[in-house]
Order: sequence, then C-alpha cells, then structure tokens
Amino acid sequence: MGLKRNVSLAKALRYKGQGPMLTYVLHRIGGLGMAIFVTIHILSTFMGTKVGIFTNSIYENWVFQIFLFFFVLFHVINGLRITLLDLFPTLIEHQREAIWVEWAVFLPVYGLAAFVILRTGLGG
Repeated sequence: MGLKRNVSLAKALRYKGQGPMLTYVLHRIGGLGMAIFVTIHILSTFMGTKVGIFTNSIYENWVFQIFLFFFVLFHVINGLRITLLDLFPTLIEHQREAIWVEWAVFLPVYGLAAFVILRTGLGG
C-alpha cells in the first residue's frame, strides 16, 4: 500500500521551510556540483589536450571559482554542523541556532575569499 500525498506543485513551491530547508537544498546542490566538477575534471584529462585546455579555461574563470568556492565552503561548514548534531543528539533541539552559527562562520570566510578571488580575477 503506497503513501498518497495530494500536494500540487504550486503548494510545494509555497513551502516555507526557512533555514533548515535552505541549508538542505544548498547542501545537496553543493554535493552534486562538486561531484559534477570532479567527474568533468577527470574525464577532461582523458579526452585530450584541446578538451583539457577548454575545461581549464573555464576553471580559471573568476565567476566559476566564486560559485564553486561558495558551494564547497557551504557544503563543508554545513557538513560539520550536521556531524556535530549527529554526534551530540541532545543539541538537535538547538538546530536553528546552529544554522545561525553556521551562517555567522560562512559569510565572513566566504566574503574574504570572494574579495580575494574578485581582486585577483579583475587584475587587482
């Protein structure tokens, strides 16, 4: 017997999961993005010189580096938060506060890194 849910797409898009849902989605996008990046990076080494040069030119672009660093750093910090909550289950009741701490750590570190990437990428 299957589970039946009558949730329309419009109703699903109005879901307001707030912080936990945002971190869930960003964590999944970050993991998928890193997997795709590593796969393309490995495959491009086997495809030959022209493909390797083309993919490296994409990797060296400052826009790509900013996006990749955002998702990698967020994935790492969110993974640490998840690990801490798994190791200490009594802290799960403070999940929203842990998400605020996560953002408080992520934003300055990412801001500094994005500044350095932008300054270097724009010839500074």
